[in-house]
Amino acid sequence: MKLLLNFLALLSFVSGECQQHGIDYYFSHAKNNSPLLTDYRNQMRSAQVDSQMIRASQKVQVNGVSTNFYAPVISGYGYDNIITNGAQVSAFVQANKNIISSANLASQYETIRLLKESIGNTAQVAEKDLRKTITTQYITVYGDLQAWRFSREILNLYQSEESILKRLTQSGVYKQTDYLTFYVSFQQQLLLVRQSEIQFRNDCATLNYMSGIVDTSLVELEAPDLNLGMVPDIFNSPFYRQYTLDSLNLVNQQKTVFYTYKPKINVYADAGFNSSLQYEPYKNIGLSAGLNFSVPIYDGRQRKMKYQKINIAEDTRQHYKDYFLRQYNQQIAQLTQQLRSTESLINDINGQIKYSGTLIDVNKKLLETGEVRITDLILTINTFLNARNLLNQNYVNRMQIINQINYWQAL
Repeated sequence: MKLLLNFLALLSFVSGECQQHGIDYYFSHAKNNSPLLTDYRNQMRSAQVDSQMIRASQKVQVNGVSTNFYAPVISGYGYDNIITNGAQVSAFVQANKNIISSANLASQYETIRLLKESIGNTAQVAEKDLRKTITTQYITVYGDLQAWRFSREILNLYQSEESILKRLTQSGVYKQTDYLTFYVSFQQQLLLVRQSEIQFRNDCATLNYMSGIVDTSLVELEAPDLNLGMVPDIFNSPFYRQYTLDSLNLVNQQKTVFYTYKPKINVYADAGFNSSLQYEPYKNIGLSAGLNFSVPIYDGRQRKMKYQKINIAEDTRQHYKDYFLRQYNQQIAQLTQQLRSTESLINDINGQIKYSGTLIDVNKKLLETGEVRITDLILTINTFLNARNLLNQNYVNRMQIINQINYWQAL
């Protein structure tokens, strides 16, 4: 019995000393420690660099070019001097610029913008997935904590009744077998408390692991602050927004194909030294300028094929979007029905707990006068215990359902 009292004292001490955390505490750590979200942030930065590269490509490009060779003729053998001029030495600075229409340039910028929005939207979905995962585990751990608390309350009840029963057994009111029967149930409850603690610690360690928190100390969790709002507006959520972005991207791809087949102009100029070293090479310093112009004429009808591929991709996108909306509507309807059923069951369980608690109070009074059978008292306690555990399970289920519905809400 001293061991039991020390165990209960330790539980009370631990409960008073542990830190208190909420869902946001774990989610903030998980968000900061997530390599996936860091990857998306870096992809956004990389896309910004791509936009800067497009602007840089529109500026004049300057290169230094040098060509140097010598083709000797030995005893009449060698390359034809008329072709090779015997040698060539050149060193000059070349500048060129591609002439691109503003519409074509706008299409390239639109590609980068849509890429950034798509990455940002994917990052939002990943963040919502992470919050849902952390919240799911947090609710589980909180349910474990409530189960552990209640099992300790029942243990305290057993402890108080055990001292009364022991005194009445010694005075001959109850048989020794009655006391032993009660004591065995008492010991079983002690094991249940230990099992509840182990479950809580294990699930709490999993929550820390998922959040990237290195900590094994015992914590006190705040009650999950989850409120069910209005039915999620799926059309404003990042889940549906991705289909819109995909549609805009396909439209922009059509523009890209269109501008690919437009005439292309390149202007260039150079200045420097270019000589065959045959005659007065010191005078071979000069400059030149020119313009390159190309017009696509025939490529085997590849342009039409590219448009066909884009149309096929659009058909695929449309089917995925329609399927997503059907699945979403079905899931929300199912979750809403489950929530109503769970809340109705919680109300019924609360009624049973009220009656079971009243019956325990009556049996406690009857125990002091020796007018209750021990088996009836144990049965009453077990009924109350089962009802409270069932209430905790359904409370956890209710929170999990709300978490799943809120998952579809826009950020």
